[in-house]
Amino acid sequence: MKKAPSLSPTTGRLMLLCCAMLWGGSYPTAKVAMGVITPQWLMGIRLIGASAVMLILFHKRILSALNRSIIIPGIAVGLTYWGTMFSQMSGLRLIEPGRSAFLTATYCVIVPFTSWLIIRQRPTSRNLVAAVLCLSGVGLVSMGSGAGLGGLSISLGDLLTLLCGLVFSFNLVLLGKWSRTIDPVALTFSQFVIAGILFLIGGSVFEPAPNASWLAPNVLICLTYLVLGATMLAQIMQNIGLKVTPPSQASIIMCLETVFSMLFSVLFYGERVDASSAAGFVLIFLAIIVSQIRLSGRLLALLGRPRD
Repeated sequence: MKKAPSLSPTTGRLMLLCCAMLWGGSYPTAKVAMGVITPQWLMGIRLIGASAVMLILFHKRILSALNRSIIIPGIAVGLTYWGTMFSQMSGLRLIEPGRSAFLTATYCVIVPFTSWLIIRQRPTSRNLVAAVLCLSGVGLVSMGSGAGLGGLSISLGDLLTLLCGLVFSFNLVLLGKWSRTIDPVALTFSQFVIAGILFLIGGSVFEPAPNASWLAPNVLICLTYLVLGATMLAQIMQNIGLKVTPPSQASIIMCLETVFSMLFSVLFYGERVDASSAAGFVLIFLAIIVSQIRLSGRLLALLGRPRD
């Protein structure tokens, strides 16, 4: 029996790049969809739809892992993911897609500090540098959001999106902690199901009922993209790509999600970016890169510092 050919590192990097593009495209797509569908209904449909596809593709792995040991972790990651997406979608209704992507991406900088709080893993010096860069970038972005004290004005949409980044950092740390002992596919499935059910309940109680306008072709195209592309396909390509791509390269490639989101939003949604916001986005992206990379052993030796 012939051994299946292994995936090349180049193919893995291309898959991660496609993953970043799909995620980047989800911001303007969700913004368009929310012109018709309310946020909680949108996320409920998106997550339950993705859960159904996952169950079809990975039913053996998922069903075998659904036992008592997954109950508490599943609820915890489901609740934090619900909080993440609820605050992000609420913020996205008020700000532009590209802006939302960059402010959401602050989670990359926050995660080391959340890890310190939850699993007692201390941040490194580069994490502190990244935090300063990120805060500076957020300050410049807020200056571009409108007039205020000294030009500083953080909108409600900005605050909700920054809250999304904070809650998402807890979600990722919990996922990383429990994925060591629980099948990550089953844990992701539990996360999607629990968050999806909460969104459907919230939509049923607090938002208008679905109507015929949701079946418009452009809305259905947006839903299909969000369920199959930005959620299901992106997750599969990420899982495969990460197997053959060094973590330092993978993290930088996936950071391009923010760049693709801004590009698609400017090209297809008509988002406009002023000079202050552009400078802030550059600083936030630089902070993400700094938080994700490690200095080489040779460079650290030249600097006379131990490896982080």
